[in-house]
Amino acid sequence: MPSRRTFLQTTALTSVAASFSPNTLLTATRPAKDRLGVALVGLGYYSTDLLAPALQKTKNCYLAGIVTGTPEKAEKWKKQYNIPDKNIYSYQTFDQIANNPDIDVVYVVLPPSMHEEYVVRAAKAGKHVWCEKPMAVTAKECQNMIDACAKNKVSLAIGYRLQHEPNTQEWTKGLRDGKIGKILMVSCSAGYYDGRTTHWKQKKEMGGGVMYDMGVYVLQGSRLATGEEPIAVTAQQYTSRPDVYKNGLDETSMAQLIFPSGARAAVQTSYGMNMNFLNVTGSKGTLMMEPYSAYNGQTGIWSNGGKIEHPYEVPWQQTKQMDDDAQSIMTKKPMLAPGEEGLRDIKIVEAIYQAARTGKEVKIV
Repeated sequence: MPSRRTFLQTTALTSVAASFSPNTLLTATRPAKDRLGVALVGLGYYSTDLLAPALQKTKNCYLAGIVTGTPEKAEKWKKQYNIPDKNIYSYQTFDQIANNPDIDVVYVVLPPSMHEEYVVRAAKAGKHVWCEKPMAVTAKECQNMIDACAKNKVSLAIGYRLQHEPNTQEWTKGLRDGKIGKILMVSCSAGYYDGRTTHWKQKKEMGGGVMYDMGVYVLQGSRLATGEEPIAVTAQQYTSRPDVYKNGLDETSMAQLIFPSGARAAVQTSYGMNMNFLNVTGSKGTLMMEPYSAYNGQTGIWSNGGKIEHPYEVPWQQTKQMDDDAQSIMTKKPMLAPGEEGLRDIKIVEAIYQAARTGKEVKIV
């Protein structure tokens, strides 16, 4: 008969093993790779025109698979990128990706209302997750995504391409180093005229509305410029096309942010007009970035001397973003823009909608 000690040791080992899911054990024993295989979930414009071409240029990752609900797209991508049949999934077969060692990272490029579901499912499949912005529709969804990735011991990064590019990094560092003194005021705008009427951006139930989409850029601009998180906000929203932007959906949003240091930010975003700039006023000078968030680069000028202009071609930003995030996974270092970064923005977005709806100042906690 087994001894009491043997019984206790066996029981302890069994309990430890039971505390790990099969996907956790798979992740822990996964062999190191020189390049990570990425599966794109959703093959719309951003995946087709930017991410897929960028993945042909990346050094640390490559396009290994796709997830799509359109058989015609699957066939086209299969031929164009030489994707094997076993790495092509539908939304119904998505969970089977857990059994595919070719796929290390799942990049969710879907309408915002679908982000939570597919990030959580990818995490449960034991895959690292990249999620396009906006992270989700509510802060609660964002937190659920963060928790799911933590529970399954996979990383989560949000597709904030600008945080990876050199112009943004240069002006952010310059402000932190005090190049124009104490930050007093920020004005940031990002918008374009969108003539579509049936895209997810014009559908509230899919996470539409300009504040979720282009609005995240101006929130990032004000947060990176001040180096702080806003504590209160007032806001206004309107539409010039009520037949398209209806039921509270915003075509244009404006917000005024208050920061702990006393700095203020005025941000504007729209699907009804073209605008793209960041203007930062400090106690010793100003910074002007225009364009501020373009795909093909940014240009900036310090009032007290110096120009910011690192030229590059599309889709360099997406290439850099994915290479950085893949490197973070392989070296087990923190993501530059983790899930918590997306959560911070969505908390502000929710406060802006509340402020616009009520006409009152809303505290951000």
